[in-house]
Amino acid sequence: MAKFRILSHGRLQEWVAEEKGYFNDEGLDYEFIVKPIITWAAEVETVDSTPADIQRGAFESYEDGRGCNLSAACHWTVNMAASAGHGKMWGHAYSVSPSGIFVPPGSPVHSPEELANIPVTVGYHSGSHFSTLQGLERFLKREEIKLHFGGLLLDRLASIVDRQVPAASLFGAPFYVAEQLGFKKIVDTTFMIGHLVTEHADLQDVERYFKALRRAQHDIDLEPEAYKHYFLREVPERYHGIVDIRRFGPGERIVFEPYPPEAFERTRRWIESWNLFPAEQQGSAGYEVSVV
Repeated sequence: MAKFRILSHGRLQEWVAEEKGYFNDEGLDYEFIVKPIITWAAEVETVDSTPADIQRGAFESYEDGRGCNLSAACHWTVNMAASAGHGKMWGHAYSVSPSGIFVPPGSPVHSPEELANIPVTVGYHSGSHFSTLQGLERFLKREEIKLHFGGLLLDRLASIVDRQVPAASLFGAPFYVAEQLGFKKIVDTTFMIGHLVTEHADLQDVERYFKALRRAQHDIDLEPEAYKHYFLREVPERYHGIVDIRRFGPGERIVFEPYPPEAFERTRRWIESWNLFPAEQQGSAGYEVSVV
């Protein structure tokens, strides 16, 4: 049987489970894939301009295949990907990630209402895309919410740090980088993350994987300071000398509770109300077919 392939997901849990040997303890025959930092802005010291709208994101990566047995993305994307037959949503756990819409120090924007008609840089069909819409629709008319699709998470961080965009949605380690560099969080857009299981994954292996992550989550809850150093693996070196990872928060937290049918259907209705996916990307499968 092939090894269970695990990706680093920009969070602490996989790193801790690997360090502590929890995957081995659970009897998981696995390969840990360290994902390189590959984005258009990853290797540059400063960004002089940002690309035009990059309409490719987490959902499109599922269409192409991610090369692992289980991966994480915002629950909106995982919902749609599972419904379209790109894998099955794991229905026994989800995550919650701190996130927010940031503006540079000195920005004239001080409230969500002042973001009306100002483009917020997000990732297309990704958590920042959907969470920004969900966060701002409480303050603005839908037609007042403007988005700029600026690439992956680290691209958005570089764009706003180098003052190339007026606002950006950030989460994970970049969220803490922006905070330390004095960027203002205008709206908290904390969002849920789901997990997509490929058709080739053994569900017993998936259970072993989550048992290991449960132990890792307990360790992080108990003493997050011991593991924050792993965030340095999730941001380019240009930031290592200007931030103190000891001041970071713990980031994404895995919640070992069900993702129920009501959440699946409610999420789908919200996505459809915004008309966020073209017909060719939409699936029709419901909860019973899409979730394991």
